[in-house]
Amino acid sequence: MRSNDAAPDDNAHPKRSAHAAFHVIVLGSGGGPIEDNVTGLLVRSTATDWAKGSVLAVDAGTHLAAVTNIIHQHLPNAVPRRSSPPSLSRPPSVFSPANESPKDGEDKRSNHTTGQATAPSEIIKPQLFLSTGPLANFGLPYATAKANAAYFVRNLITTYLITHPHLDHISGFVINTAGFQHTSRPKRLAGLPSTIDAFKSHIFNDTIWPNLSDEDGGVGLVSYMRLAEGGNLAIGEGKSRGYIEVCDGLAVKGWSVSHGKCMHRHGKRGSGSGHTLEQFGDALSRRASQSVMTPTGLQHGRESAYSLEPCVTDSSAFFLRDDHTGSEVLIFGDVEPDTLSLSPRTAQVWADAAPKVASGLLRAVFIECSYDESQSDDTLFGHLAPRHVVAELRALADKVDELSQAPTDSSHLKRKRMSNGLPPTGEPSNQLHKPRPAPQGRRRGRRSSPSPFGIPSEGSGGSSAMTARGLRSSMPEPVQDPSYSHASAPSCTGELLVGLRVIIIHVKDNLKDDTDAGETILAQLQDLGKAAGLECTFSISVAGSSLWL
Repeated sequence: MRSNDAAPDDNAHPKRSAHAAFHVIVLGSGGGPIEDNVTGLLVRSTATDWAKGSVLAVDAGTHLAAVTNIIHQHLPNAVPRRSSPPSLSRPPSVFSPANESPKDGEDKRSNHTTGQATAPSEIIKPQLFLSTGPLANFGLPYATAKANAAYFVRNLITTYLITHPHLDHISGFVINTAGFQHTSRPKRLAGLPSTIDAFKSHIFNDTIWPNLSDEDGGVGLVSYMRLAEGGNLAIGEGKSRGYIEVCDGLAVKGWSVSHGKCMHRHGKRGSGSGHTLEQFGDALSRRASQSVMTPTGLQHGRESAYSLEPCVTDSSAFFLRDDHTGSEVLIFGDVEPDTLSLSPRTAQVWADAAPKVASGLLRAVFIECSYDESQSDDTLFGHLAPRHVVAELRALADKVDELSQAPTDSSHLKRKRMSNGLPPTGEPSNQLHKPRPAPQGRRRGRRSSPSPFGIPSEGSGGSSAMTARGLRSSMPEPVQDPSYSHASAPSCTGELLVGLRVIIIHVKDNLKDDTDAGETILAQLQDLGKAAGLECTFSISVAGSSLWL
């Protein structure tokens, strides 16, 4: 890991922290164009050791090949089986039935050299253990790296949590399905409905790839797991309400975020986009004003009215919760800034994250930063540059600040009711259907004035969907209203994000001799973060590295 507090070599494989709740292995840290290093993570609870069903894959642009490379690199350092091998026991669950544990003294190994699969009820006793690297203490039942990697993927990983169906996030998983036939149960493909629908329509459709799913007459190697937007509130209780178990020790809750606009015209819109009438009218005005510049402006203006709804590409942000400690990490798929989005939804994620930050439960945020500061807003293609990452984190800090300043007496409840369009207790209820008018003089649409922290920006979107005391719409509050500036905003101290680790993923390689894209982005994040008053720790993820959080 490259960070602002450790050298690359020192932090590549850090020792396990006694207080770590999560172990994250970076299989792929890039966003292209080199195909062997694209997004892929492995996450497990530190309470489960290397047990069957204990590892969650989050995206899998790079997958089995990366696991193979890690084992191959550290195989020479493997040590013989000890008299007391690492404990792999844990309470039985749906991911690891109790009858799958071998009896004492049994050695139910399959063919050692070929790596052929065991029967569904068999467990192989390892003869060697890795002593170094991200998979340290993992038992090796076979002689070769590829056979051990296949065993790891087939037995330890039960669920693939996919943020969105772009090739750099799924290609490894799709190609690796050829090795899933020797497993005892289907692999779970978990994601929000938009992701699952895309897999059904465009991947496992017998055209791009055979239908290996268990739906529509498929082979049945993959089982879809559709996650509810914002969590399933019928599951769990207390702080775990809404989270659904995806592997031993880990549960997930997901939100939709926007990943740019489609390049073609049709009426599809991102799920949960919640556009307001004001935004729709502004877009219509802009489209109409552009159309009159052409000889056939009237005709194009008429067409634009019927094809106005923006096509927004959906992605996801997932909160992973450790069942043993209650700690969480937040992992974003590809995402664009709310200030540029036709469907700003990142604010909802920050609203959910703020109380977790305030209480110290959120250990880290994994978020993309595809380009450095030289990339203009109109060529981001639904991604982030350092200025946008810092602006989004400042939005999170502002929400944490709001929580820290919120009163706890009855006056807070009164204001809360009013902010939801409800009359305070004891006041006439005829105000319920009379939302206050939006503040006057507030500009909407794009602008060319400087963005927060003196960071140049080509524009930002605005909305009046949520006013200070008016009725709330279903659309999350944008990070930055066009009339809003941090210079006049309430003070937010950077200390609110102290201890939060921000780990950058999806860096696009610039393929140049003289500069490293990740190092450039890290330096820019540190400078902009300092100027914004942020005290979080930035790190650039590196393929093959290991993190204890």
